[in-house]
Order: sequence, then C-alpha cells, then structure tokens
Amino acid sequence: MQYEITLPADYDMGIIRDRVATKGHLLDAFPGLALKAYLVREREAGSPVNAYAPFYLWRTAEGMNSFLWGAGFRGLSADFGRPVVRHWVGAGFDRGPAHDGTPTAATRVVDTLAPDADPAEALDRALARAAEHTPDVHSVAVAVDPSRWELVRFTLYAGEAPDEGVRYRVAHLSRPELADLATGRHW
Repeated sequence: MQYEITLPADYDMGIIRDRVATKGHLLDAFPGLALKAYLVREREAGSPVNAYAPFYLWRTAEGMNSFLWGAGFRGLSADFGRPVVRHWVGAGFDRGPAHDGTPTAATRVVDTLAPDADPAEALDRALARAAEHTPDVHSVAVAVDPSRWELVRFTLYAGEAPDEGVRYRVAHLSRPELADLATGRHW
C-alpha cells in the first residue's frame, strides 16, 4: 500500500522530517504491519517534486484496516487532505544481503502488462529479478494491481538506490512484523 502527498516546490520539508521524527515510532509495534517505509522526495536533493510517500507491507488485512480507519490516517488526512491510497496484491517478498542494516533509500518500479502478456510469466520474471540482489539490497517486494494489470517492485537499499523508477529517501523504517513476513512467492 502507498499514498503519495505531493507538496509545493517551496514547501519546508523540515516539517515532514519533524513529523517522521516525532510520529514514526508510533507504528514500530503496529499489529499486522510487516513494515512501513517513511519515504520522502525532495527537490533540493534532485527530485522533480517534494513529496511524502510512505510504503507499507501488511501481513494482515485487519492491520491495514485498523490503520486506514484509525487515528493515524485520520490525523494525516486532517493535516494534508485525504490522499489516494494505492494498494496491490502481494506476489512475493525477499530479504537482501543488507537486511539486518538500516535502509536509507528506496525505489518503486511500476510495469504495465501488455494486453497480450501472460500475467503469470510476467510475475515469474519480476520475482526472478527481485531475487537478484546487489550487496546493499535490504528487501524487495513484488505486487500486482489486477485492476490495471500493473506490476510493482519496491526495493529498500542500505546505500544509494540505482537510477530506476521513482527514487526515495527513507526517513524511518517501522518493521514490527517483518521477521514474520514469508519470503518467496506468495501463492
């Protein structure tokens, strides 16, 4: 699951950094949450936009529902307006060599499947690619949006992210149930 709040070009991103510093720990033990990566994009760091764009991996639908209908998301919506929440069906997850470290960067790569593409073959290729780790890969998740036939590959890095997809800086990582998230194919 991810929502992205695009902020004005002259927005003081220190407000977002302070928000994460003071509230990020609130999900460090959230039931049903495998991980939440508090992601930011900043123009002064080379991004085309300023944005706050957390990414979540949920272990349970109950956890996701508890968050979306709870105080945290209501507070975010009160402060920034209710964002569009993208969500995908999890297809696979893998831990990388830097899994015990602290991620500092992330990428989100979205591929739209051609109408004549076999979704199962595309998922097999995406999962094989996700298993190819450089030493600084923390973890990789692959998911699909079957309403749009899009595959998303979300990768956390304990170093610089490669120049692919949308790049983020990780301001905090909550990982209450990450150790319990199954690796490999999720079917």
